[in-house]
Amino acid sequence: MKPSDVLLLPGWQNSGPGHWQSLWETRHGYRRVEQHDWIHPLRGDWTARLEETVVDAGGPVLLVAHSLGCILSAWWAAHSANACRVQGALLVAPGDVERSDLGAQLPGWAPIALRALPFASVLVGSRNDPYCSFERARSLAQAWGADFVDCGERGHINTESGLGDWDEGHGWLQRLAARA
Repeated sequence: MKPSDVLLLPGWQNSGPGHWQSLWETRHGYRRVEQHDWIHPLRGDWTARLEETVVDAGGPVLLVAHSLGCILSAWWAAHSANACRVQGALLVAPGDVERSDLGAQLPGWAPIALRALPFASVLVGSRNDPYCSFERARSLAQAWGADFVDCGERGHINTESGLGDWDEGHGWLQRLAARA
């Protein structure tokens, strides 16, 4: 797989320059799926953009999703005829948009699609993620048919977690790519 076949799906407000997704984009040449509105995301718009990007890729892709990007991946896979083009997905720190506090900030994103994903996937959850309880992350992994990785206490597994290039996460992506 070429680096451009790895699609980065940031969450709400995008991934800043110190976020591991941005560092992977620079270091490995992975391709960010740019959304038209990172601050006021609309699920339909984000889904259409992911669909367009996957179709335009012309071949198999790997998804690397963070936070709302995980919720997007599951929703898109449940509704797209092109999910067969995805070889696998690394899903990191899903944001639980069914919680009242997040649902109020991200209207229109609930319910979360809970169908098994039609591709190999790994969900990485943190024991102290402020946006998704550890138990909820584990139950999402189970619903999606994803392997679950306990990342320990890493917060939202973002810039504030101090992960830098997050080589451990990149290793999970490489193993996932090898399986695909």
